[in-house]
Order: sequence, then structure tokens, then C-alpha cells
Amino acid sequence: MSENQVKYTAKDFKSDQEVRWCPGCGDHAILTAIQRALPQLAYNKERYAFISGIGCSSRFPYYMNTYGFHGIHGRASAIASGTKTANPELSVWQITGDGDAMAIGGNHFIHAIRRNIDINIMLFNNEIYGLTKGQYSPTSEFGAVTKTSPFGTVEHPFHPGELVIGAQGKFFARSFDGNIKLSTQIFEEASRHDGTSVVEILQNCVIYNDKTHAAILDKENRDDRTIVLEHGKPMIFGKNRDKGLVLDGLKLKIVTIGENGITEDDILVHDAEESNPGLHMMLVNMQYPEYPVAFGIIRKVKAATYDDQVVEQIETIQAESKIKNVDDLLNSGATWDVE
Repeated sequence: MSENQVKYTAKDFKSDQEVRWCPGCGDHAILTAIQRALPQLAYNKERYAFISGIGCSSRFPYYMNTYGFHGIHGRASAIASGTKTANPELSVWQITGDGDAMAIGGNHFIHAIRRNIDINIMLFNNEIYGLTKGQYSPTSEFGAVTKTSPFGTVEHPFHPGELVIGAQGKFFARSFDGNIKLSTQIFEEASRHDGTSVVEILQNCVIYNDKTHAAILDKENRDDRTIVLEHGKPMIFGKNRDKGLVLDGLKLKIVTIGENGITEDDILVHDAEESNPGLHMMLVNMQYPEYPVAFGIIRKVKAATYDDQVVEQIETIQAESKIKNVDDLLNSGATWDVE
């Protein structure tokens, strides 16, 4: 992509449409974060396309002063994939929710990731169907009481990070709606990554699933129950920055710096660029109360992209082919003169 010759601000990416999310909805903060991130990138505004499926989050394209497409339920990955492959110069952002992406859209979702198409997938995870009034979703906790599980769901939820890495994903990050600064930083890095980037944003639905992430994200306990990972830095967390992660055999273990001879040098250093997904899988699956929940960029690995390989294949075939136009095609192979 060519460098941006215009100095944009967040305001340049705000559309003239009224934002029609519920007051207090986490989507407002996510919108703010992406509008702050885009001016930091070197792309002209006309290079952006925001594509969504169905759900509260899928109103997103209306609120961005960019190209956009409001698709149908579960098909955002398919539309985004086709858009990027047909228009390689576009910066394509897919906006989707936990139901839209991983229920009806699950097949499209995993194959976009497997193909490593250069799109950015923003996955809003509020563990509920909000637009259709409170049914449980593929990420709802086991036992969740909802409109469609009045006695508690007996289904075990998807863990988005585990699903992404299992589909051979090369970039996975996690943020939450209340941390605009972290989300902005992650969106910038996701855009710069060449390949499919998936950013899970833990988001609060104040109407149908309020405080679903409160156990880990309330201000009083957040520092002890979450860890923000940074590439090349030790995995340290806690209010006093005195807790860390080490490997104990094949499992992660929480230790306290200063106890039992543990020093900062003993703490694992985060390597987001390690191609082997083993440790990344452990990190994305950490859950409270046994572990802190991981945020930040957990996996970022370079690999060839589907769209680049399609373009390269077409150019190679065109260069080597003896058929250059329709006349060459019609006169190729077995031909007959009909009198």
C-alpha cells in the first residue's frame, strides 16, 4: 500500500450516522479505539473497507467514514475474504460477534484463518446473543441461564483463542472494551501484520449479560487476575508486579518473585513470534481462578498469505502461458475448419 499523504485524526473516521448502541455498551469504546488507531497507519482513507455480518457489533460499518458492507448472518468472513482477494490493496476489517463468527459463521471463520487471508477480524465477545434478545451463544459459560437455557446451558463453550490457533492462526490478540489504549495498540499491530489477524475483545452487554467479565475485569482485582503480555518481556503481573509465570513440566505455574529463591530471571519471557503454538495455546487457554487471563498480542507469526499467493500464481501463469488473448484461446488445442 502507498503511504498516506494526509494527516488524519480520529474525527476523520467518524461517519455522520447516529451511533445506535445502548448507553453503556462496550461497543462504543471499541469504536473509539479503532478510530484512534487508523490515523496512526500509513494508508489513505479510501483503502479501508469494514465488513460485518449480523448482530449489534455488525452496525459498525455505518459508524465508520470508510467503505463498508453490512452482510448477512455468519457470512462476514466469506465476504471479507472475497473482497481482499479481488482487491489486494484494500485494508479489510471484519467486524463480528461471538455468535455471528462461531455459530452460523463458524465454517467461514476457521477457513479464513486457515487460508491466512490478509484481513483483520475483530471478534466482539459478550458471551450472549444481544441483538436477538439474550439467547446463549457459543462462548456462553457452562451453566449460563439465558432466554434459551432457563435451567442453565449444558454446552461447553468455545475458547476463541484455542479455536484460532487450532485453525493454524498466525495472529491472535485479546483486549477488553474498557481499555481503549490497549485496544488501539493491538489494532495498529493487527493491521500491520501480513495475514489473518484475530483480535478478541471482551465486551460487556449491559442489557442481556451485564458484568459477564466482571470477575476478572473489575478495577479492584484486575491486576491480580489478568496479565498483559508483551513480546520480549517477562510474564509478570499482579498489583505489586510480584507474580509471574514459569513452566512446571508441561504446565504453566504461578510463582511469587522473592519467595523460594524465585527471581525475575526465572520468569518466562513472552515470545509472540515463536512458530510452535504449544506455549501460545497454554496462554490463550488460561482461565481465572486457576490462572490470570492473558491480554495483549499472544501470537504473531509470519507466513505466506492466501491473497499474495493467488496474485503470484496468476502472474506466473500469465507470464508462461502461450495464450495471450481470445484469438489465441480459440485457435489453441484441437481445431477444425467447418465448410
